[in-house]
Amino acid sequence: MAIVAEHARGAREKIDPARLKAIVVGSLGNLVEYYDFYVYAAFSLYFAQSFFPGEDPVAQMLSTAGIFALGFFMRPVGGWLFGKIGDTYGRRQSLMLSVFLMCFGSLLIACAPTYPTIGVGAPILLLVARILQGLSLGGEYGSSATYLSEMATSARRGFYSSFLYVTLIGGQLTALAVLLMLQNILLTPAQLSAWGWRIPFFIGAGLALFALVMRRDLKETEAFEAAHAKKKHGGGLQVVVNYPREVLTVIGLTMGGTLAFYVYTIYMQKFLKLSVGLSFVETTWVSAGSLVFAMVLQPIYGALSDRIGRRKLLLAFGVLGTFGTVPLLTAIQHAKGPWEAFGLIALGWCIVSAYTSINAVVKAELFPAAVRATGVGLPYALAVSVFGGSAEYIALWFKRQGHESWFYYYATAVIFCSLLVYCLMPDTRETSQIDRDEAVSTR
Repeated sequence: MAIVAEHARGAREKIDPARLKAIVVGSLGNLVEYYDFYVYAAFSLYFAQSFFPGEDPVAQMLSTAGIFALGFFMRPVGGWLFGKIGDTYGRRQSLMLSVFLMCFGSLLIACAPTYPTIGVGAPILLLVARILQGLSLGGEYGSSATYLSEMATSARRGFYSSFLYVTLIGGQLTALAVLLMLQNILLTPAQLSAWGWRIPFFIGAGLALFALVMRRDLKETEAFEAAHAKKKHGGGLQVVVNYPREVLTVIGLTMGGTLAFYVYTIYMQKFLKLSVGLSFVETTWVSAGSLVFAMVLQPIYGALSDRIGRRKLLLAFGVLGTFGTVPLLTAIQHAKGPWEAFGLIALGWCIVSAYTSINAVVKAELFPAAVRATGVGLPYALAVSVFGGSAEYIALWFKRQGHESWFYYYATAVIFCSLLVYCLMPDTRETSQIDRDEAVSTR
């Protein structure tokens, strides 16, 4: 009850400009990281033939999706490594190191020779770069989610932490914006396929350096400083041993949401081109428009969670995702044009945003400050690696086997499993460990 009363008092607090600035700067750095990571997916339609020989476009997409998925399997390692750094040396240090590694991975792809030049060495270099980026992004999520949640006040924690997915989606949108500019203004399709796909990776490396400079002046969170002053450092694999229920909760609540998120972002671009039959340009515009819509929804849902609680939104996603995924994806597949496809995808985002907008704060509120970065990052990365990173590959595999609709039922089953977790877990707004830490530190 004390935490609820404190939350009600916090609703009357004024916005602290310094706190807001720290959240904005941290979020912008996150945008750059996700741009660097997802520009691979946005441009894979153009560079697939440069790294994988053959005439079958679905097979080439399957190969690029396979490397995309393999990069995800480094994310748990990144979640553990950078979580340990964040819990031991500070959230700021972890955020700076992760964006530096992302810069190096982007630069490696930008400069990589193609298959006709060095043969099998080309896809190997591509894989190495994606592994480095996966390691970086695995650490980015836990550190960013922890930082934004700790910097926010209790009354507005859902709203402020929702900007993690605003910037995550913004990174993808920026990648698509670069693609649109290159497609429609600067280059021909032949130039894009030949060498133009390298441009966004050079841009990404430069943006990552800019983000590194921005993060250099980030203020450390009071939650970490309080734990550090008491010499409480429990990150690393200890979190699995000491907080097994919380770790399993993070995995369970993530699996359905992350699969749905990657269906409507990464896979949707291929789905619109290969299954709906839209042109390259139509695919890009529909994808970009739906991402703008999704980005606007995040803070709205986040603010709503500050009023009605986190669990109600998660339950809404679980129920609607379980019963709506098959009919919605089927309707998108049979859409008669880009506008109809956009409307249906927007409807999907109204469902998925009930998860994406608040999942970061829900996870952060489960763990004490001493293990928070690892507790958020490691189990989340495990779930994303298994269910998010593989989503596109599994969908394309079903398509190649002639059973594309089977993927819709697979997604439904995974979302239903997460729904069971939502039914059993508490509302973290009412039991927030962040609020408990703050109450102890002010005594």
